[in-house]
Amino acid sequence: MSAHFPPLKASFHTLGCKLNFAETSVIGKLLSDKGFMRVDEDADPDICVVNTCSVTEVADKKGRQLIRRLHQRHPDAAIVVTGCYAQLKKEEVASLPGVAVVAGSNEKLLLDTFIDRWLSERCQIVEVMPARDIREFRPSCERGDRTRYFLKVQDGCDYWCTYCTIPMARGRSRSGTIESIVAQARDVAREGGREIVITGVNVGDFGKGRDDTFFDLIKALDEVEGISRFRISSIEPNLLTPDIIEWVALSARAFMPHFHIPLQSGSDKVLELMRRHYDTALFASRVRLIRELMPHAFIGVDVMAGTRGETPVEWERSRAFVASLPVQQLHVFPYSERPGTRALEIDGAVSQEEKHRRVSELISLGNAKYREFRRAAAGTERPVLWEAPHHGSEMMHGFTDNYLRVAVPHNPLLVNTITNVRIGEPIDGDSLSAVII
Repeated sequence: MSAHFPPLKASFHTLGCKLNFAETSVIGKLLSDKGFMRVDEDADPDICVVNTCSVTEVADKKGRQLIRRLHQRHPDAAIVVTGCYAQLKKEEVASLPGVAVVAGSNEKLLLDTFIDRWLSERCQIVEVMPARDIREFRPSCERGDRTRYFLKVQDGCDYWCTYCTIPMARGRSRSGTIESIVAQARDVAREGGREIVITGVNVGDFGKGRDDTFFDLIKALDEVEGISRFRISSIEPNLLTPDIIEWVALSARAFMPHFHIPLQSGSDKVLELMRRHYDTALFASRVRLIRELMPHAFIGVDVMAGTRGETPVEWERSRAFVASLPVQQLHVFPYSERPGTRALEIDGAVSQEEKHRRVSELISLGNAKYREFRRAAAGTERPVLWEAPHHGSEMMHGFTDNYLRVAVPHNPLLVNTITNVRIGEPIDGDSLSAVII
């Protein structure tokens, strides 16, 4: 790269989960170390890196649309595509206009070497290792903003839920060592980071095949000086053990009262068809324990609607169970049929019209739960970590320990500090007013 002058410009585009964003950050650093200049799309990039998702057909479609749009806007740019869509449909991705490099999940964090090859050879490169052969864990840590980092601790999944392509896209469950992850957290603290979100495909499976566990990891991370807050991005309910919940509530120094737990269905029959690793009784017991020990905790839940086998009776059971849960937010997804999944063998497909009706009903239910959470917070006092305001904004925002977004007039001295506030009324659909105490 040093022979090129001026330096080549690279733009970065990420779809999907927080883990993808963390990995895109590592790719950006790899290219920066080789002399690339990171630019936004308007700066006429020479290389466009696209990190894709493939959790649904809609995700695939978004990936295709983004690649085509980038080629239309920058016909001379080399488009480099990685991520789950590239892993699962490499031929389809390679056929899209402008695509110079296709790299699978295992090759994602080696993109700099493939780009070097393309620059010297100018021939399309497709490097995708079969997911079953992926064994190596590749670490990443992304700085989302001035206060929050996303730290990857685990990758892959061995659960093989019938509706899901993640094991085919990400490979088997594997994770870093506690020592290496703690070292990364210490690096974040040295950079001035105050909050770390722990990410992975199935984070609770951390340490599988070794003697250490996810509980061992979070206890070690809690001792890292300088990090004021840790959040667990998402954890399977069967892996969110009572010991972990009790420790976060009673013993942890820096782990926030904030949980994101995938439910997927409130019907035991549908959960069995999905080959999930829990039933509604276990899920309810986890939520109940959180609520008993941390009454103000934030609990977000993933739920799917319209899966095969979700008859009207099972849908009503699922809806009623979700409605009964004392949770604060629902992330609702329509079931998407994915090639190669065992769900396609299940009878009882739900029509698109009915699927979207069920999704709308769950979204309305989730909105009501979130409004009630925000309403009940009025007048309470919580600690807030303040973030830098958007350019030109007169207001700055931050999150409470239990993940309420609040706003106060911009004060540059507050950025990256934690203060106590008294929460007020909603300002808009996303933020609450607050008064610094």
